[in-house]
Amino acid sequence: MGMCIDIAMPSLLISPPVMTDQKTLNEISRRRTFAIISHPDAGKTTLTEKLLLYGGAINAAGSVRARRDQRTTTSDWMELEKQRGISISSTLLQFDYGGCVINLLDTPGHKDFSEDTYRVLTAVDSVVMVIDAAKGIEERTRKLFEICRLRGIPIFTFMNKMDRPAMHPMELVDQLEKVLGIGAFPVTWPLGSGAEFLGVYDRLQKKLHRFERTAHNKYRAPDQVSSIHDENLRREIPASLLDPWIEELEILSGAGESFAEDQLKAGKITPVFFGSGMTNFGVQLLLDYFIMHGAPPQPRLSVDGRLVSPEDPDFSSFVFKVQANMNPKHRDRLTFLRVCSGKFVKDMVVSDPETGKPVRLSYPQKLFAQERESLEEAYPGDIVGLVTHKAFHIGATLTSNPEIRYDEIPRFPPEAFAFIRNSGASKYKQLRAGLDQLLEEGVIQSFTMPGDYQSSILLGAVGQLQFDVVLYRLQNEYGADPRLEPAPYTQIRWFEPDIKKEQFDNDFLGSGVTLALDIRGQLVILFATEWDANYFAQKRPTLVLHRVSPHETGGSK
Repeated sequence: MGMCIDIAMPSLLISPPVMTDQKTLNEISRRRTFAIISHPDAGKTTLTEKLLLYGGAINAAGSVRARRDQRTTTSDWMELEKQRGISISSTLLQFDYGGCVINLLDTPGHKDFSEDTYRVLTAVDSVVMVIDAAKGIEERTRKLFEICRLRGIPIFTFMNKMDRPAMHPMELVDQLEKVLGIGAFPVTWPLGSGAEFLGVYDRLQKKLHRFERTAHNKYRAPDQVSSIHDENLRREIPASLLDPWIEELEILSGAGESFAEDQLKAGKITPVFFGSGMTNFGVQLLLDYFIMHGAPPQPRLSVDGRLVSPEDPDFSSFVFKVQANMNPKHRDRLTFLRVCSGKFVKDMVVSDPETGKPVRLSYPQKLFAQERESLEEAYPGDIVGLVTHKAFHIGATLTSNPEIRYDEIPRFPPEAFAFIRNSGASKYKQLRAGLDQLLEEGVIQSFTMPGDYQSSILLGAVGQLQFDVVLYRLQNEYGADPRLEPAPYTQIRWFEPDIKKEQFDNDFLGSGVTLALDIRGQLVILFATEWDANYFAQKRPTLVLHRVSPHETGGSK
């Protein structure tokens, strides 16, 4: 594997667009790009594994055991993820199923990694929301749902862990409508729960799927399909379970939402599926209905107000993720592109978003967690991994038409701060190299401090767990010997781009605040608490402060 992005010679011109042919249109219609989101511990990564199993992407599912044991799911590839038993980084899994090309993104559930999750949501066309049937809608579920609603992303809901004691299905559906304010249409309905969870009823096909458990749940669960009027049900299922269940189906058929694809795509209803990712019950029905009704690639808004259709012949894409050292054998950097329009072709030439000069996109990769293979072409909806030595920044637009530019990526101010120092001078080079790559990934932000702090670097992160990731990766991927020391800040504000620190004296700033420079040399001010930040702003009403860098947002406060 060599360099993937070579700076082209000046004589190269921007690759001219070609007319969108029927093959390209067909390929676009086959794409399904979606993320799986949930509150931590709802079973999101387990469900991801089982979707791969039923999609034919793996032959046997890995096991997810107690947190003290090793986790061996496909999507959690990072060593720290296996040790902690949590998803730290979003993972791309691409595979073919049912005549469609699936781009599945498993996202971190923990709030400290929410920035990665929110970036992923800019790159998908649909979402599968996983809910723990014993707990119902939890805090992270609600927040992630609101992000999806703001972006107009269609949502499929999977009520997971029905193999354990669960809330009543009617109560779970009621929560969706009352707490999230969205119409809910149960496509499947569970027969029992906990130890009595026997299967699910497909309300659209009017078929009951009764499942059998398999050894270690590694393989597809055999199911027996029948009508609810099958006379054998009375002999095989206790009346105490069967009769109330039939009554529930009758109630559902006489009330509630009806399934309509246009309502789903408009975000007005969510199709609801019941099952168990652990035992594989109900997973295939979710996958099959998603293939039928999940959104194909959608239009994207350019900053000039132009709505760019996937069928537009001009190639366009944006960077939503950068990841270094996914494969320790290569020690390279992957840039993740979401293709929005036109057709991506290996070695095509586009404009460098920073310099405007032609740049060749070589060595594109098709990704399946850590695994990768060479890619010749890709279509709207696809995620392309570019093995890069030149880093494209997160949010950059790569396109054959320089007039197209996307502004999809949300920005977040750090809420946790710490000083990082190298324990020994001999490994400062490793520390600096590692930090530079982690900064490119957007895992952390760094700031230069004045005076006594000049020997250290101030790091800012959305959550404290990100610092654990930084320390682990610096030690294990780069051979550095870092240590972190807490910093007394929780709030940061940016000044206007033309403001310099020489314009302020200590009397104007007051006590308890500190000035610093961000990685672009932009002046920032740090506060111990939000109260301090608000008080400072109230006392200086003419001073304009921003919660995120105006360099990135065009000046939004």
